[in-house]
Amino acid sequence: MADSSFDVVSKVEKMEADNAVHQASKEIEQRYDFKGVGASVEWSGEKIMLKANSEERVKAVLDVLQSKLIKRGISLKSLEAGEPYASGKEYRVEATLKDGISSENAKKIGKIIRDEAPKSVKSQIQGDELRVQSKSRDDLQETIALLKGKDLDIDLQFVNFR
Repeated sequence: MADSSFDVVSKVEKMEADNAVHQASKEIEQRYDFKGVGASVEWSGEKIMLKANSEERVKAVLDVLQSKLIKRGISLKSLEAGEPYASGKEYRVEATLKDGISSENAKKIGKIIRDEAPKSVKSQIQGDELRVQSKSRDDLQETIALLKGKDLDIDLQFVNFR
């Protein structure tokens, strides 16, 4: 019998992220507490640019964006927001969505699998994802449960379970 396997990935669905940014933008336009403060949220290339006229307001804009991402099923572990900085008369925050598993995080996950998963389970890094293989499907499911239980600083999905 051939080995069973699955891939560990960290992907953000671009359409869902786009929808979340548009919903946040609409809410900011309509909310009374954001009237006249120059608050906005929009895509700026691959980054999300948040703007407002004070540091507190730009943090409130970030809070609105985070709530919309959660409603859309995107983990906040995928959002990397910088600190507010002054730019002319306004404050800005640049946020990015992390996509893919960095080699450093892939090594951490591989070490967890080697140390704590059943012995028949093997893992290998393939670009920005991790392939996990074993003869036993039960061992693979145990490994998924193990990784879900760990508090890693990235959002993991498990795909291609064969």
